Amino acid sequence: MLIKVFTMNSFAKTQGGGNPAAIVLDANDLTDNEMQKLAEKIGFSETAFITKSKCADFKVRFFTPVEEVDLCGHATVGAFYLMAERGILMPGNYSQETRAGVLNVEVMDDHLIMMDQALPCFYEVVDKAEIADSLNLRIEDLAEDIFPQIVSTGMRDIMVPIRSLEILNRTVPDMVKVAKMSRKYNTIGYHLFTLETLGGTAHCRNLAPLYGIPEESACGTANGALSSYLTHHGRLSIDQAKNIVMEQGYTMEMPSEILASVEMDDGEIIRVRVGGKAIDIKELEVEL
Repeated sequence: MLIKVFTMNSFAKTQGGGNPAAIVLDANDLTDNEMQKLAEKIGFSETAFITKSKCADFKVRFFTPVEEVDLCGHATVGAFYLMAERGILMPGNYSQETRAGVLNVEVMDDHLIMMDQALPCFYEVVDKAEIADSLNLRIEDLAEDIFPQIVSTGMRDIMVPIRSLEILNRTVPDMVKVAKMSRKYNTIGYHLFTLETLGGTAHCRNLAPLYGIPEESACGTANGALSSYLTHHGRLSIDQAKNIVMEQGYTMEMPSEILASVEMDDGEIIRVRVGGKAIDIKELEVEL
């Protein structure tokens, strides 16, 4: 059986940058097992399968090469950008049913895609010594005044504050230990960041070896969580939180830019959005 698959790079800052995503536009007749096998065969960090929904405009399911996950930002951006570019969607607001809930996706006039995330949940603080050991760093290499913490806007990740851009770039993680820590704390992985940047809000690296993704070049959900974390801990003003730019993928030579916004009301986060565009759309057929 041949399956039509579209590929593109979401959140690309430059040609060759961004995070590759695969999209199956009509997956209504595929079984769970077939979706998983296809995602494994394609081998991208996530493949999105679009099906009919009884409660939203679309149901979107996300598979890594290993298993299904609740939500994926870069694959959502890729899916809705693809539908906008092909004329399936006009500018406006749409709803997607995901395992993280029914979420709004806005298609702008220029096909910029902004997707709502689940409201943030802030979980336990993680011991710095454990984190540093798994990253082959010293405790002193982590930021002093803010702590690693599990945060979710749809997927649980450990936010890991690093002291400087130089330290972030030279970090060589022990992927076996990172995977063990991710399993221990029931998280997807680590989202490393520093507030020393090339011009954005934060500079990031994302590690998810437990799910077959040693490092990912651009993450929507993890950066939604990081945007919430920085706002929650007072690292961003209300105005700054409305216009967040996350840098990622530079250590992989895949420069990426993820836009985000966090809205507040009476000291509480009431809305989190992440977004961007996609480039280099290709169409292919994959044998299943």
